[in-house]
Amino acid sequence: MNRTFDWDAAGDALPLLLEGFRVTLLATVLGTLVAAVLGLAVAVAGRAPSRFVTVPVKAVTEFVRATPLLVQLVGAAALFTSVEPLTIGIVVLGIHYAAYTSEVYRAGIDGVPKGQWEACRALSMSPRRTWQAVILPQAVRNVLPALGNYAISMFKETPFLAVITVHEMVFEARAYGADHFAYTEAFTLAGLVFLVASYPTSLLMRKLEKRLGH
Repeated sequence: MNRTFDWDAAGDALPLLLEGFRVTLLATVLGTLVAAVLGLAVAVAGRAPSRFVTVPVKAVTEFVRATPLLVQLVGAAALFTSVEPLTIGIVVLGIHYAAYTSEVYRAGIDGVPKGQWEACRALSMSPRRTWQAVILPQAVRNVLPALGNYAISMFKETPFLAVITVHEMVFEARAYGADHFAYTEAFTLAGLVFLVASYPTSLLMRKLEKRLGH
């Protein structure tokens, strides 16, 4: 028998979903910060002159890329049982996406004109000063839209955190649906919240990409 959408149940579920959305947003913001910083470190380490640095970095990066996020979450939760699930989720999201943002940074660094490197050497600038004052500002500016797109992707993958009992929005939607037999209302609202949050952000990233492209 067909069942109509229960607006009362939707209104009742909304506060719970918004609390879950707060957790979702927190995991996304902190996970993106981890991915941005760690990804940059991996990209810079990948250009080190020593193979004792580049080979392990490349091996770990390839391992992370080749392993599903869900497996990484479950494995980390099993290994670190004394750590809060949300903390595990944030760190795993950050490490997982750092494997991809490192490639974005690498492309941005490679996109810096060779003349910039040569000018730094001609001015006898130290490697640290070269990276901080010349290379990274240009590279990071060029990859901001791509980093933003990865942040959006991470936001949409936060429901995976439910498998390690993080009470993000989809976890709360499923819990409400089970308690009140209102899965349609709960998941519809969760989907709408994801849409309202991610679509304007994706438009902003497109606008930023076009602006930086000129």
